[in-house]
Amino acid sequence: MNKSIRLRLIIMNIIQWAIWGSYLTSMGSYLASVGLATRIGIFYAMQGIVSIFMPTLIGIIADRFVPAQKLLGLCQGIAGAAMLGAGFYGMSVGNDISFGVLFGMYAISVAFYMPTIALSNSVAYKILESNGYDSVKAFPPIRVFGTIGFIAAMLFVNFMTDGNGVQFQHSYYQYIVSGTLGLIMFIYCFTLPNCPCSTDDTKDHSLAERFGLKAFSLFKDRQMAIFFIFSMLLGVALQITNGFANPFISHFKEVPEFAQTWGARNANALISISQISETLGILLIPAAMKLFGIKRVMLIAMFAWVLRFGLFGLGDPGSGVWMLILSMIVYGVAFDFFNISGSLYVNMRTTSKIQSSAQGMFMLMTNGIGATVGTLSAQAVVNHFVYNAAEPNWSAAWYVFAGYAMVVALLFMLLFKEPKDISKKIA
Repeated sequence: MNKSIRLRLIIMNIIQWAIWGSYLTSMGSYLASVGLATRIGIFYAMQGIVSIFMPTLIGIIADRFVPAQKLLGLCQGIAGAAMLGAGFYGMSVGNDISFGVLFGMYAISVAFYMPTIALSNSVAYKILESNGYDSVKAFPPIRVFGTIGFIAAMLFVNFMTDGNGVQFQHSYYQYIVSGTLGLIMFIYCFTLPNCPCSTDDTKDHSLAERFGLKAFSLFKDRQMAIFFIFSMLLGVALQITNGFANPFISHFKEVPEFAQTWGARNANALISISQISETLGILLIPAAMKLFGIKRVMLIAMFAWVLRFGLFGLGDPGSGVWMLILSMIVYGVAFDFFNISGSLYVNMRTTSKIQSSAQGMFMLMTNGIGATVGTLSAQAVVNHFVYNAAEPNWSAAWYVFAGYAMVVALLFMLLFKEPKDISKKIA
């Protein structure tokens, strides 16, 4: 592979994911510090809401009107400017935050950032293929650097402090870091090779086809309907720890017994183990699918979510820190085993004419509807047991989430049947 092309795409992926890593796992802690703890879920739910329609709209524009790399830059520029605005607003008013102002700027930012996740992949595929390379083989080693960028950004906001000694993970500076990276990405995208608009017959597809609405026909198949319903139910769990893990771990700084522990003071660094585990979890999937079959792999993911939440309920940054670390390690299996094996299941159960729509449906059910319902519901649970309680009880909240995941896993075990043809394909 042309080393220059590879390096340029690696840099693109590092910045792309560092933008998100700067605030995704630490934003809840900042919101709690400025009196918006009871609204953390709304901020995270916004990511799911815009993911329902914005990626498709931006994809249509990239296919028909604006070269993908330029549109990627424009989206990143708007998202970065809005995020910078949120950061400087936080700097100017301190703790006297207006929910409407901060949320408005944040909403604009994520509305234009979320589509760039798919768009950056599309740019990479087009650039690789236009240079004569097989994107299936060439892209994964490049994409890994995106996760490295995400982790690096997490660690940066964890260890960097402002003039008052406050870590970026607890302040508006995480927005400023993210917004600055967004503007850098805006400029960088205009240096990338051109990705011309499509000239094939996909331009003639109806909006219904482009939005993946034809995939609703898959609900006629009972097992596919069950699968999509459980995708939504498990999608509920996806963003819970992104929103509430940092505030949970950081609250131990207020408990004398744990106030000086490394974990309580470096929540984001501790959480970064989850992203490292996620990267390694991907490598286990091929062997796991051959050994256990797709249903058992998805069940492993569901029971891993039970452990993820249950260990949070039991752990602490002191003698119980091993349980928090184990929860982070389990996350890789919980997240990857369902998301990737589920995507493969959809691919194997559908024809080429509807595969893209079916994948869109899978994403809609998990990261759209499921994640949105999950973060809003999780906020209600945390408000009840923590923020509106006379005596905050984080453990009870985590046990509720673990119980929910257990019920979903048991129902999936009983209701979902793995088709024989899928077993043969995997074998």
